[in-house]
Amino acid sequence: MQETVVRFLLTISICVSPGVAQNSPETPTPHALQTTIIKAGLLIDPATGTSSRNEVIRVEAGKITAVGSAVQISSDATVVDLSNYSVLPGLFDAHTHLCLTTDRRHDGDNFANAVYRESTAYRALEGAANARDMLYAGFTTLRDVGNAGNYPDTDLRRAIEAGLVEGPTIINAGRIIAPYGGQVQLQPDRRELGEPEYLYADTHDEIKKAVRENAHFGAKVIKIVVDPYPQPYMYSVEDIRYIVTEAAKSGLKVAAHATSDKGARNAAEGGVASIEHGYEMSDETLEIAKRNHVVLVGTDLTETALREMGFPGDLKQWHATIVHRLRRAYEIGVTMAYGTDADYSLPGSTRSQLALSLLDTWKEAHIPPKVVLQALTKNAAELLGVDKERGAIRPGLAADLIATPANPLDDIDALRHVTFVMKGGRIVKRP
Repeated sequence: MQETVVRFLLTISICVSPGVAQNSPETPTPHALQTTIIKAGLLIDPATGTSSRNEVIRVEAGKITAVGSAVQISSDATVVDLSNYSVLPGLFDAHTHLCLTTDRRHDGDNFANAVYRESTAYRALEGAANARDMLYAGFTTLRDVGNAGNYPDTDLRRAIEAGLVEGPTIINAGRIIAPYGGQVQLQPDRRELGEPEYLYADTHDEIKKAVRENAHFGAKVIKIVVDPYPQPYMYSVEDIRYIVTEAAKSGLKVAAHATSDKGARNAAEGGVASIEHGYEMSDETLEIAKRNHVVLVGTDLTETALREMGFPGDLKQWHATIVHRLRRAYEIGVTMAYGTDADYSLPGSTRSQLALSLLDTWKEAHIPPKVVLQALTKNAAELLGVDKERGAIRPGLAADLIATPANPLDDIDALRHVTFVMKGGRIVKRP
């Protein structure tokens, strides 16, 4: 009943509120309608890994209309002077869980405890808070890959699109599709405890129904769990190909959770859009992913993240495995997108700080800043299917821009100090 009331009220607000209509994507706000001129001291192009000085960006009706050193400044334009800053496209997190926050201080190492502790309504509010924090840190687009319960991620996306709350553009997955049990060890007397976190689907008929249910309730990507620890079974290549085919009928891509080499290989051969995690991928499996144009969203966790997320075993060894896989993927030439898997809390840290902490792993693996920036922008935009709309600074694209005092091509840690954020032509954070 609680979730039904929340969904009903949100629907009414979107349909009839004059204030909301003014903030909808189809009707830009008065602020977005005006002309904004941004003077960039250093303009960063992550796609080429180059920069140019003293460029001017003109923004009108939420979109970039001109870029160059000779862009004319009209007398009625609002001028934003970022001549002492590096300006670049807004960042992407291709693997996040906005509507979930685990806390080992309350839940121990049991992910299920966090899932069952919170109502769907609470998780929607939790998602709104996390979304706002991520936006203010410079993440203007996110792919939320599930663990949201009963579709609060869809409502969060709709609320952001309607202007009810502040947040990045969201590509959400709805309920995760997995073999029976998912990532939870169920008890025979409480078989229902894995729902609504997961949609269990083992036969092709069940898979078809699960994909269609997600599409019906607003999912913009399909998330599957290929090798659902602690289960001893996984989706086969045939199963995955069937999922990919069914998802494509609704215009949706497939993101595949796979931590083992076998699971990642099945996913790569099955034709998914991305492999999530892939910690134990062999060189041979990485080569298959490269050949099949499968993007690796490695969620390259630090030791702190591994501890707070309750990973079992030797955390130093886990982290060393992740660093080694990240380096090998780079050397082999696998396309990678930045994803954080930040679904935990740490006293003294915000969600965005935890997300940016994974930069440490990329640095440890000696990945060049240019490549990291591409993973945070161009590669992620292409994976999410929004590269014709956002993810670069060029005319015709959404004005999603950020600025930092330093040059991230020299030091990727500059991204930890974003001082200016514009999303869709609206300034949400100033120096």
